[in-house]
Amino acid sequence: MRVSYHPDYRVDLPATHPYPMGKYPLLHDLLCERGLLAPVDVMQPQEAPLEMLRAVHGADYLDRLAAGTLPPADVRRLGVPLTARLWRRSRLAVHGTWLAARAALADGIAANLAGGTHHAFADHGEGFCVLNDVAVSIQALRRDGFAERVLVVDLDVHQGNGTATIFADDPEVYTLSLHGERNYPARKARSTRDLGLPDGTGDDEYLAVLGPTLAVALRDADPGIVFYVAGVDVVAGDRYGRLALSEAGLRRREQAVIGAVRDADRPLAIVLGGGYAPSTLRTAQLHAIVFEEAARRWHLERETP
Repeated sequence: MRVSYHPDYRVDLPATHPYPMGKYPLLHDLLCERGLLAPVDVMQPQEAPLEMLRAVHGADYLDRLAAGTLPPADVRRLGVPLTARLWRRSRLAVHGTWLAARAALADGIAANLAGGTHHAFADHGEGFCVLNDVAVSIQALRRDGFAERVLVVDLDVHQGNGTATIFADDPEVYTLSLHGERNYPARKARSTRDLGLPDGTGDDEYLAVLGPTLAVALRDADPGIVFYVAGVDVVAGDRYGRLALSEAGLRRREQAVIGAVRDADRPLAIVLGGGYAPSTLRTAQLHAIVFEEAARRWHLERETP
């Protein structure tokens, strides 16, 4: 199964910063150690060109990011220090999601070992999200001649407010968000379908809601491709999560999403989303689960006549 990855997905942050930047190389190494990833499977992205970004993001915002001149209030809202390396890293991740989408259209399933930066709006970033990789990739696919509908399945514990807002008036993009109702952002945007869950929601309650909701979204969206934001901050003990899925429940979630999309014969592009487990290694281990399940399905499809 092809995946996008670049060593510069990781950039240095202050030692006390809560964002687990080290999860990207750790995830890459875990997948290699488990025999799920070989060098031939890795697509190395380049920095997404500005004309690609301008299809979603405003020129003033992009210019300020490039020059490092965002106002201090906007940097605080971003939640990460704005540096030249962060600007480069954000563009690499966007291009990685676009590569994964192109590979999914060809192969059925593909992924980016980053991405899911769903709190980035057209004119600003927030919640550790600088550029909206899924939104930019959707518009780039359209630029390339892709004329079918798109479904974004966002299962990060935090509502994908940036993505929902960007596509609020676009009937060809169906945004589904299943998130913690009392979690960030305090003011929710309007997705095509929003389901807010109470704090403490566990495996059985979560999966009972997910199955029929995803079935309806696939039917109503009738998508030519599905983007899956596979945040692992739904797992119990996450620093910012408030939900209570177990590791086994997370695996069941990944099996449910991958199975539903591929049983419907729709291409699936997977991106990471958030995760703030007690350690960076634990976060990477949880992220690895969706790739294990995707690789299992990818191989099964090639073994079945």
